[in-house]
Amino acid sequence: MKLTTGLKRPSKGTIHIGGEPVTGPLKISGMAFQAPSLLPWRTTLDNVLLPLEIVEPYRSTFKSRRKDYEEKARALLKGVGLEGYENKFPWQLSGGMQQRASLCRAIIHEPKMLLLDEPFGALDAFTREELWCALRDLHAEQKFNVILVTHDLRESVFLADTVYVMSKSPGRFVVKRHIDIPRPRDLEVTYTPGFTDIVHELRGHIGAIRNANPDAQGQNLALPQ
Repeated sequence: MKLTTGLKRPSKGTIHIGGEPVTGPLKISGMAFQAPSLLPWRTTLDNVLLPLEIVEPYRSTFKSRRKDYEEKARALLKGVGLEGYENKFPWQLSGGMQQRASLCRAIIHEPKMLLLDEPFGALDAFTREELWCALRDLHAEQKFNVILVTHDLRESVFLADTVYVMSKSPGRFVVKRHIDIPRPRDLEVTYTPGFTDIVHELRGHIGAIRNANPDAQGQNLALPQ
């Protein structure tokens, strides 16, 4: 992810985003992590607005257009079920609520690429599935590209168009699997034989990797587009 966003330079080879080489930090990307990392002294609304305060071209117009940007942030929060929580502080929100706010913060500046590093891993199963659907809906509305790193096979198959299984560090792509389940996808699809077959197939690949190298840890790189 650091290579993709230009935060780290490759030791060899090149990275291209949108046909252009990555030579420095990209302004077209948004990121969310396993820990929501909301600023504790800011309200939910102010946390979501943060990228607009620091990223151009929004930064130069933030003060004059703050009301417009607040309306945009409120609409995002409403879309993920956080209407009425705009003035709450992070410590007043559950973990799932914090992660919803973190997703809104990551996309409020309308990035062309969203990078997610195990954003749902610390949540309970029910909340995790709720946020799968929240991300699905945000993606359908804004049409950004997504790179999602996850250890959850069901999560990768539900959200992604393409799943890559990676080997232990130094990470290598060892399996590429296109997910041909039609969109839009509802949670009911996760109980169908076709969905289960894909999950078992990927699990089999990871099992083969671990049998070949007992110290290996399989990881999934899911790419919803």
